[in-house]
Amino acid sequence: MPAIDTFPALDRYDRHILDILQRDGRISNQELAERIGLSPSPCLRRVRALEESGLIVGYRALVDSKRLGYSLMALLHISMDRHTPERFANFEEKVAALPQVLECLLITGQEADYQLKVVVRDMEDYQDLLLNRITRIDGVSGAHSSFVLRRVIDNPAVPVG
Repeated sequence: MPAIDTFPALDRYDRHILDILQRDGRISNQELAERIGLSPSPCLRRVRALEESGLIVGYRALVDSKRLGYSLMALLHISMDRHTPERFANFEEKVAALPQVLECLLITGQEADYQLKVVVRDMEDYQDLLLNRITRIDGVSGAHSSFVLRRVIDNPAVPVG
């Protein structure tokens, strides 16, 4: 596995920019500059440098899944029959094509190999996803489900301090 590239030391302005943009990606450059105490041009240069370095990887809207009819969220622990790169690559390709899968993590320290976070409309939709799609992927030997009762913390922001 290649080493993770790290960004050179961030100063207080860069950290403040990252903190604000993680919470409000639609903030105008003018307002961002005012909040961090720089003029707009240097602020924009810093944002562009953070983007070009790969530290800022994108911007997106957060959507309320329940308002779209996805009332059930589940965490699935998936076990694989063999631990081969081909098996894992095939599984990852297949779950990436399922729009209900919000997150797929290769994990260790559990009996499972993967943890998936999925959203579905109801239990019938979940049953279809599990039995007709996920467990039919070559190599899947087991699946255990947990259903989310309530999101206690749902913070996508990475600490930058």
